Amino acid sequence: MELQEVINSLSLKVENPSVNLKREVTGAYVSDMLSDVMGNAHEGFLWITLQIHLNIVAVASLKGLSGILLVNNRVPAEETLKKAIEENVPILTSSLPTFELVGRLYSLGLRCR
Repeated sequence: MELQEVINSLSLKVENPSVNLKREVTGAYVSDMLSDVMGNAHEGFLWITLQIHLNIVAVASLKGLSGILLVNNRVPAEETLKKAIEENVPILTSSLPTFELVGRLYSLGLRCR
């Protein structure tokens, strides 16, 4: 599924619309621990988190993730957004709580394997 389809289906806000949104989303992973994401998320996954600091961009870039999805109306820090633009990492936001958002992603067919 293409990232733009996920954005449209869930009415997500794109915090850095200048980045490439025509990328394949091959699954999803939920965690707020950077080391957990580094060890378990796979290339092409969409990462769901409430973390907003600069290091999330480094992890997403290192792992080749399709994007970062922030929950509960979280907004990325200014330096985080700046780095995400430099690294071409989409940052998306949603007002939904994690549990509900993940359920919707699951119903779209996204899995973690």
